[in-house]
Amino acid sequence: MSIHSMTAFARETDEGDAVSLAVEIRSVNHRYLDTIFKLPEGLRSLEASLRDALQRQLSRGKVEVQFRWQDIQSGDQPLVIDRARLAQLRDALDTIAEAAPTSTPPSALEVLAWPGVIDAAKEDADTIKARALSLFERALASLLETRAREGEKLQGFIEERLTGIENVVRDSRARMPELLNQQQERLRTRLAEFAADVDEARLEQEMVMLAQKADVEEELDRLAAHVEEVTRVLHKGGPCGRRLDFLMQELNREANTLSSKSFATSTTRNAVELKVLIEQMREQIQNLE
Repeated sequence: MSIHSMTAFARETDEGDAVSLAVEIRSVNHRYLDTIFKLPEGLRSLEASLRDALQRQLSRGKVEVQFRWQDIQSGDQPLVIDRARLAQLRDALDTIAEAAPTSTPPSALEVLAWPGVIDAAKEDADTIKARALSLFERALASLLETRAREGEKLQGFIEERLTGIENVVRDSRARMPELLNQQQERLRTRLAEFAADVDEARLEQEMVMLAQKADVEEELDRLAAHVEEVTRVLHKGGPCGRRLDFLMQELNREANTLSSKSFATSTTRNAVELKVLIEQMREQIQNLE
């Protein structure tokens, strides 16, 4: 199972005999699943079904669904007059004529132009709704494909940074024995400069304490373990954004500890590099479902 980005866009159209339909689905990152529907009056009854379909396929993201409905006016379509609507309009005009005898009655073309008098649509409401549902399913499938492609790109980006962290951890671990020896030698040199008569047992104790304070082996082990867990989550796939965001916090905590224990330029440089890599991953993980 692949991981998905929350950022995607899909658009599908359906040209019918009398009604043209178009649907657009936009998805951006969000902490939870937040759905917004913009539907024409004739499709408002579908909102619950559309929402259920989204909830079955998506777990996170702010998703906006917009349908457009356009009546197709074609010269070869017969004009169908709604006689009931025409009768209502005639009664209304008779009432106006009685109340205002001097008013000018509308022409026949003006009557035909009145909303609802001419029904050029050949499809009934149920047929149009069925087309809209089918159109939405196609658009949703396209959206999921886009989210999967974007998720694959993000996974590659994150794995590159994980490799960078592994390299930093490996370098820090390899340098640590030499750095500790250099720190101990500096302490011995400073004591020799003061020509102090040092208790060897006390000096050895101080050396041990210094090594303990500077020891970052546990931090490096935890960094390696977190990298392994991030890799496992990525390969497992599915909705994983929240889990990965938590792991970024754990990685950052270890990088901060490594920085606070630093007593050499190389260690400080490695800690900064770790923070940069972690922040780059965190920014991209915000887009993962």
